[in-house]
Amino acid sequence: MKKIGIAVIGCGSIAQSAHIPAYQKNEKAELLCFCDILPERAEEMVRQYGGRAVTDYRELLDDKAIRAVSVCTPNNLHALISIDFMRAGKAVLCEKPAARIYSEALEMQRVRQETGMLLNIGVCNRFNTAVNKIKELIDAGALGDIYHVYVSFRSHRSIPGLGGAFTTKAVAGGGALIDWGVHFLDIVMYCCGDPRPKTVSGQAFSRLGRDIEGYTYTDMWAGPPVKGGIYDVEDSVTALIRTTGPVITLHGAWAQNIGEQEMYIDFMGDRAGIRLQYGKDFRLYRTEKGMLEEVVPKFKMTNHYENEIDSFLDCVQQGTTNAADIDNAVITSQIMQAIYDSSKTGREILLEGAV
Repeated sequence: MKKIGIAVIGCGSIAQSAHIPAYQKNEKAELLCFCDILPERAEEMVRQYGGRAVTDYRELLDDKAIRAVSVCTPNNLHALISIDFMRAGKAVLCEKPAARIYSEALEMQRVRQETGMLLNIGVCNRFNTAVNKIKELIDAGALGDIYHVYVSFRSHRSIPGLGGAFTTKAVAGGGALIDWGVHFLDIVMYCCGDPRPKTVSGQAFSRLGRDIEGYTYTDMWAGPPVKGGIYDVEDSVTALIRTTGPVITLHGAWAQNIGEQEMYIDFMGDRAGIRLQYGKDFRLYRTEKGMLEEVVPKFKMTNHYENEIDSFLDCVQQGTTNAADIDNAVITSQIMQAIYDSSKTGREILLEGAV
């Protein structure tokens, strides 16, 4: 069996911790090239895994040996690089979010349709064991009618790399919502059958990180604060989304003056309910013969990044699509854009096509 030649574009933390190890474990993949604007980072990947290192992804567009790429760059480059590779005849797995703004995600979707190339978005939770168990229960009617889903992605003081790329809107597109909320919203959409959003009302707050030098914290992922840097994204957000399925409410915060981390999703049905602890297991609450029951299912968890890469490679090989296709992921981009638009305008957003 001829292996699928892979290039990884952007060799930062998500590439090193998720994409590259998963490709390495899959016998269908051959890591041929690593690209990063920091040459030492790409060269370190070559030392570990072989292949070659480049600093400009455009050198790889005409490379016939490369059939698929993982785009693991900052958000502002997702659309540009993904589109260039699709037009060059390569299958693309682009990290989440699809793009900074909805219009960029729509352009990615349009080019996918134009070229016929595979375009997956890195919504890795669609390949998570617990999430898929919940979807199976919902699809089987175990929860009855899902009428409301509540989403919480809240932490005490966790703004990443304050003043750097994560907190610069021109690069990231947003803050807590587009960084953490994209995963939580995507889980809801996936488990509930990708319902269409109808109206969105939201408010984003940029309060706790504005004083970069005075920001108090215990630790900070994605690097220490950048003095004199940029902070023009939200550190917390709340929203209400009406869909063709359940109503979704959310409360998210990179940073809040409450010393708790609450990362969970509540699926509320008229027969039963489920609380999913993000990245972990879940509990099922139901009634049976006049009794209230709390069920803690036991099952073997598998690595969702490996599952994601395995499914992507199967799609490349077989010419098929999967649950991470841009056609599904673009709906979450639409919702997030509407939340930001609602916050900016101070009014509810009626989405096109909504009744």
